[in-house]
Order: sequence, then structure tokens, then C-alpha cells
Amino acid sequence: MNKQVVRIRSIREFHKLFRLQKPEHPLITIIDLEALGPPAEGSYSRVFDFYSISLKKNFHLKMLYGQQPHDFDEGVLHFMAPGQVLTIHVEKDYVHNPSGWMILFHPDLLWNTPLAKTIKQYEYFGYAANEALHLSDKEETMITGIAKSMQHEYHSAIDRFSQNVIIAQLELLLTYAERFYQRQFITRKMSGHDILYRLEELLNHYFNSGALTEKGLPTVTYIAESLHITPNYLSSLLKSLTGQSTQQHLHNKLIELAKEKLSTTDLSVSEIAYQLGFEHLASFSKLFKTKTNLSPLEFRRSFN
Repeated sequence: MNKQVVRIRSIREFHKLFRLQKPEHPLITIIDLEALGPPAEGSYSRVFDFYSISLKKNFHLKMLYGQQPHDFDEGVLHFMAPGQVLTIHVEKDYVHNPSGWMILFHPDLLWNTPLAKTIKQYEYFGYAANEALHLSDKEETMITGIAKSMQHEYHSAIDRFSQNVIIAQLELLLTYAERFYQRQFITRKMSGHDILYRLEELLNHYFNSGALTEKGLPTVTYIAESLHITPNYLSSLLKSLTGQSTQQHLHNKLIELAKEKLSTTDLSVSEIAYQLGFEHLASFSKLFKTKTNLSPLEFRRSFN
């Protein structure tokens, strides 16, 4: 069955979609799962433009993460990075009684902080980790306590320390999750990588190898051949799962890399454009403004 892909671009848009009160912070929110209400019968595919950390109990829906089933039978903690596809199947006789919470945070929360780079080291945000993380009662209490501390911080009056405190709490949560995942997968093998996961691996390697400067943005044909599929199949796959073309997917990754360089380095805009494979600064600036509604310099100044 063809499922409509719903792309949710901001924290505020998520709150509006689920009829929640306006978020107190534009870049981070913590939601009680009971507040979301029961889902309607059917299949839903969603793509978030922000990170998601969910602690879910009594959650018995069938889920596909990327193209493969996601296992919530034993685990309760689940992680998603921006741009990933989550499909939920709601059966007619589904009984809705979940408990838990969701932390949603936009990548822009991390810009100009070390976590903007180091968050990429946490592999449990990737498609390959198709099992939710199992937690002991003690671990669950610990993780929930950190989430509540983050919520308390953005409930309070926001000042110049707020972002640093929230980032520090988030890093602590991610570090504990890394420890727990390493324990969990000592005796379990991660499933084979699907096409979407291999695509991310390919692009990350290409972007980090300096190939952008030497060769420019990879072509759809190059990507498809590297994945041993046809360009049409790749385009159809991405379109059906994410609602984006291959070119749009590439441009989004390029803009995220540009944001990282603008906010965490002293490179000039021209130097960044060159490193990202642009022959002309005007082309880079035009694409950046189209995607963010800000010029590269305006984006950089927002952190000063």
C-alpha cells in the first residue's frame, strides 16, 4: 500500500500537528506520550527534520525504521536523526496505553557547540540500529531523570546559560545510552545495512574525504552505481520514503555541513564554498538562502 510521507520540519510544526500547546522553546521539547492521544487506524510514514529520543513502554505498534522492522518487544529507548523515515502500522484492534516521553531537538540547537560534530559518533541514531535499547529499572529512572532536568531547564526563564546547561544534560544522556547500547550488542548482531543506511555511509565518506573540493557534489548516477542499483530505483526509493528527490537529499546534507563549518570554524564563506565543491560563491549563497532563508553571513552572525 502506498503510504503518504508526512515531513515535519520544526518543533512547532510537530506540536501543531498533534494539537499540543505551543512549545516553550523553539528548538527543543519534551512530550509526555499520553498527551499524543491514540493514532487512527492505518499506516503512517513520517520524516522529522530534527532529532528524536523516545522512551516508550506498552508500545505494541508495528514499525518500520528505514526499510526494516524495528523491534520494541524488549527495548524501550529509540533514537532517530533528522531525515530518517519511520513508518507506523496501526491495526484495527490496537489498544492504546503507552507511557513514556519523547525528546525532540532541532540540529540548530547544537550549532556552535562541540556536540554539533560529536553527535555523529553515536551510531544508535543510524538505520543499522534496528533494536530499541533495553533498560533496567535503574537505568530507566536515571535516563528519565536527565530528561526531566532538561525539561525543567527550558521551563525556567531562558538566559545565556540555558543552552550550555541543556547541551551538557543532552551529552550526558547520549553518553549513558552509548554505554547501554555497547552492553546490549555484545551478544547481539546488528542487522544487515539496508540501502538507506548504505547511502548515508557512502555520502558521509564522500563528504569527509575531500572529494567535494576535488570533484564537486556526487552525481545520482555515481551514487546509484556505488550502491549497485539503478538511478531510477534510487530516486523512486528516496521519493517514496522521504518525499525528496536524490538531489534534494544531497543538497540538505550539503547545507548541514555548511552550517557546521559556518558555526564552528573561522573559515571565510568563500573558503567554505570552495571546500563544498562550489566554483562560484554566488551559487553557494543562493542555495544556502533557499534552504535556510538566511545568507551564510546572516547564519554565522546569529551565533555572535
